[in-house]
Amino acid sequence: MNRLTFAVLAGFCATAAIGQTAVTARGGVVRWLDKVSGETGDLELSRGQSAQNGRLTIQLDECRFPSDEGPSEAYAHLTILDRLMDEPVFSGWMIAISPALSAMDHSRYDVWILRCLTD
Repeated sequence: MNRLTFAVLAGFCATAAIGQTAVTARGGVVRWLDKVSGETGDLELSRGQSAQNGRLTIQLDECRFPSDEGPSEAYAHLTILDRLMDEPVFSGWMIAISPALSAMDHSRYDVWILRCLTD
């Protein structure tokens, strides 16, 4: 039974991914949260642009979304630096509909992608 369930799920996932193309957006909207102060805000960033918030520098490297979905189905590549650390605290892809899937692990801040910006 488990093998059959796995085969059906694998086939469904493969079928859903076939033929789906991504649109590269001009930018995206990133939300941040300072867990200490409770302050939150949104940053509208163009591709390649960065902005500072507190100790963090948040750079949006790229924002994409499936062509048959809306820009709220975004996935974005972010590079996030903390001025108190030598290495980036996050460098990778985040998915708007599932931010916990690839979350930034930081003691003070949370950052996640909300949507891509379209023309």
